[in-house]
Amino acid sequence: MARTSGSHAKITGPKIQEAAQRLFARHGYAAVSMRQIATEVGVQVGALYNYTPDKQTLLVGLMTSHLEELLAAWGQEGARGAAAARLEQFTRFHIRFHKERPDAVFIAYMELRNLTPENFETVEVLRRRYEGALQEILQAGVAEGDFAIADTKVAAMGIIAMLTGLNTWFREDGRLSFTEVQDLYWGMVRNSVGLAG
Repeated sequence: MARTSGSHAKITGPKIQEAAQRLFARHGYAAVSMRQIATEVGVQVGALYNYTPDKQTLLVGLMTSHLEELLAAWGQEGARGAAAARLEQFTRFHIRFHKERPDAVFIAYMELRNLTPENFETVEVLRRRYEGALQEILQAGVAEGDFAIADTKVAAMGIIAMLTGLNTWFREDGRLSFTEVQDLYWGMVRNSVGLAG
């Protein structure tokens, strides 16, 4: 007997995650139903529950996957040397990594309010690890006498927020090239820590 378009053999967990990511980024988590996700994948809504217990699990899974990929990618950068060089590497890495993942970035930063307290803490542990990597660079720069920063934790959060905000406005066909924007943002980061040009 031929399988229907809604058969379990035709869908996978990754397809559901991709559909959920698109819909959450486009409409917001609260506005998206499991039925909409099922329609996007092309299955009956009941079939989704073979892959995920609920919408919240999809959300936290998307967020943790993004942050785990981010941490792994930064780990592979192998940043070494003086703090100023590592800060420039972090700046350019963050911009480059996030530019390729606009939907994941939007969800990871804008949908925190929709996580349950337990899931929020899970995501926060990963976020703090990434912020901590930048904070360590900033602390090293202060110790080396190159950075003038009153509070490295606040500075780390501020820099990450500024760099991530690039995703809200940058367009490939805009006035500035991606390289030019990276250079401008590095200049702003450098100035924000009191690093001489």
